[in-house]
Amino acid sequence: MINHIKNLDWILTLYAVLLVCFGLVSLYGSGYNDDFLNFKKQLFWLFTGLFSMIFISFFDYRILKNRQFPIVLLFSMSLLLLLGLFQFGDSIRGTTSWYRIGPVAFEPVEVVKIVLIVVLAKYFSMRHVEMYRFRHILISGFYMLAPVSVVLIQSEVGSAMVMVSIWLGIMLMAGIQLKHLVGLFAAGVVILFLAWNWGFQDYQKERILSFINPGSDPQGSGYNVLQSMIAIGSGGFWGKGIGEGGQTQLGFLPESQTDFIYSAIAEEMGLLGALLLLCCFALFVKRIMSVSRNSENNFARLVASAFSVMLLAQIFVNVGMTFGLFPITGIPLPFVSYGGSSLVSLFAMLGILQSVKSN
Repeated sequence: MINHIKNLDWILTLYAVLLVCFGLVSLYGSGYNDDFLNFKKQLFWLFTGLFSMIFISFFDYRILKNRQFPIVLLFSMSLLLLLGLFQFGDSIRGTTSWYRIGPVAFEPVEVVKIVLIVVLAKYFSMRHVEMYRFRHILISGFYMLAPVSVVLIQSEVGSAMVMVSIWLGIMLMAGIQLKHLVGLFAAGVVILFLAWNWGFQDYQKERILSFINPGSDPQGSGYNVLQSMIAIGSGGFWGKGIGEGGQTQLGFLPESQTDFIYSAIAEEMGLLGALLLLCCFALFVKRIMSVSRNSENNFARLVASAFSVMLLAQIFVNVGMTFGLFPITGIPLPFVSYGGSSLVSLFAMLGILQSVKSN
């Protein structure tokens, strides 16, 4: 047991903890109004996540690679968790995507993302030599569309985007043919056209339009983006200091501990802090890709690669929306945004990577 713990990739773990610390510092700075409650909760979730990572690392990941039943069970349970929200879910910030268990709110879609990575890695690792067959794209697309359809009904557009990114990313890693990729892109354009005209609700359209021109409705749909850009710009190079950001402390910046925590960091830690955070992300993803390159089989390689894709998609969209480059989708910044469901799920995924590295 001691030797196993010593052999874990502690550099990978260190990068993850550093990312969490960026979020903790920001939560502490904005915690005067809630008696630092969210800071204390996030600290608890950090230790819970580390424990889950170490615990999962003891399991041989090859059980998932070699056996069908654990994969089927995980996928079925994740879908049931999503479907159960229609009956037992609690509405938070306008979406019914949470289970309320006493004082704890659990968001199952964060677990579903991790399960989807494992399911798709399993599928393509068994069929990577047959990627020229279009039917494998269709079958894998079903595995992706099943949870995506549910989260779209629940208005979780951001999470749906991330899961589609995981599917596309893992197919690229597995060797999808160019003509199939072009066909998927064309189908995506058609689906977006149909969704805009018959699928998206009015508030979702307003979010997209406000991202294109936030100044058109500065007190309405464009308010969040404008306040975010003001916060980022006012931080300068060095920042205003922890707990000193006007936009963050006075409540002008919405969701400063979750969706727009990057804006809060940029305001209080400045351009320097914001760039250091992105550098830490870059080193973290680079370390994960080294796990992928050194993996002994395709399943492990695809799992690590897909996790990198998921992280990059969430970082790209979250940071982009703070600058008005993407619509506001409610995607958390991995390891940084406040939230136990996301943090513990990410550390659980690290546990699988630790198992890959040590076995």
